[in-house]
Amino acid sequence: MLEQQQIQDQLWTSDYLKILMTNFTASFAFYLVTPLLPIFLSSTFSAPKDTIGLALSGYAVTAILSRPVAGWMVDTLPRQRVLLACIFFNVLFFGSYIFAGSLTFFVIMRTIHGSPFGAFTVANNTAVIDVLKPDRRNEGIGFYGLSNNIAMAVAPTVGIYTYTALQDFDVLFLMALLIAAVGFAIACTVRMRPHAPPPQQRKICLGNFVLLKGWLIGGNMIFFGCCYGALSNYLAIYGKESLGITGGTGIYFLLLAMGLVLSRLVGNRHLRQGKFIRHALWGILASTCGYTIFVVSSGSLGYYGSALLIGLGNGHLWPAFQNMMLGVAQNYEHGTAMSTILSSWSLGIGCGIFGGGFLVEYCGYAFMFQTVAILHAVGLLLFVTATRPFFHRQSRAHP
Repeated sequence: MLEQQQIQDQLWTSDYLKILMTNFTASFAFYLVTPLLPIFLSSTFSAPKDTIGLALSGYAVTAILSRPVAGWMVDTLPRQRVLLACIFFNVLFFGSYIFAGSLTFFVIMRTIHGSPFGAFTVANNTAVIDVLKPDRRNEGIGFYGLSNNIAMAVAPTVGIYTYTALQDFDVLFLMALLIAAVGFAIACTVRMRPHAPPPQQRKICLGNFVLLKGWLIGGNMIFFGCCYGALSNYLAIYGKESLGITGGTGIYFLLLAMGLVLSRLVGNRHLRQGKFIRHALWGILASTCGYTIFVVSSGSLGYYGSALLIGLGNGHLWPAFQNMMLGVAQNYEHGTAMSTILSSWSLGIGCGIFGGGFLVEYCGYAFMFQTVAILHAVGLLLFVTATRPFFHRQSRAHP
């Protein structure tokens, strides 16, 4: 009993909990305002729909572009300083929303804001590696995702309730500012182990920004991000127009978040034992079944059931792919590894939103979601036939 307690203490250290809280506060602040920004732009600046889409897409672009640079900085510079700089500017830009007096000013601030937030996701994902005991790292990464999942499930509801009650966006932006500032204060107290420096002085090249040894792992993740991007963006209107389900989007994402949380609680044994391939395979299979049920079902049971399966699946495959990417990286490449897997997911989401919109325009929602289900099955096939043996080769070659 005492031995088991000591093992638990090795995982749940104060610095690990602080990193979890830092991630939770930043994610909570992000999800608190994001669902309401279209309403803000429409009601405050009378922005048309096409302008709103363009205004909000810039955030995603700068977030994606910042991650490779952040990975290089995290591997080259003192990691805690990089993390604190990212959080500081993330807090600063939440404050700028309060003073947005024009649509142009807001669009500029929102677009630039994507850069520190994208860099933060890389820096904090790398920080959690530094504060974890090496023998608990695999499991700790799995639990780390819970902080984001819980924020994703709770923050939008809090934001919508606050706006409905007060009808004041400044209060909402101030809440996000204060919550993100709490995360900055917590991050200031984190103690990180010094990371292994790169061998001598590396020349600036593509390998500084993208983990080339993990290219197939990242490429496989693009498939799954693409499917999720299409689902999350077009779910509400598809449910309403094709299935007759109105007002169920919130319940759908709540069930999806529950699946994510449940997967982290029940699946960490495989991560602790280093069985990344098995963990990922179970996740991909569950998600593939979820997308398939979503397409073939015409009732609410299959609709909501698919949410739970997709949540379970993504909750399994995400930490497995993160650990696989770390497994082919050197100790001084952890930041680049995290940047690569996060960028792959974001790139996939962007492709899913863009490609999904094209298919919806010319082929309809049903065909688009059928394509998504097929694409996820192709991702499963790619994992079994190529990514799995690729990982085994690369991890064996890793000293």
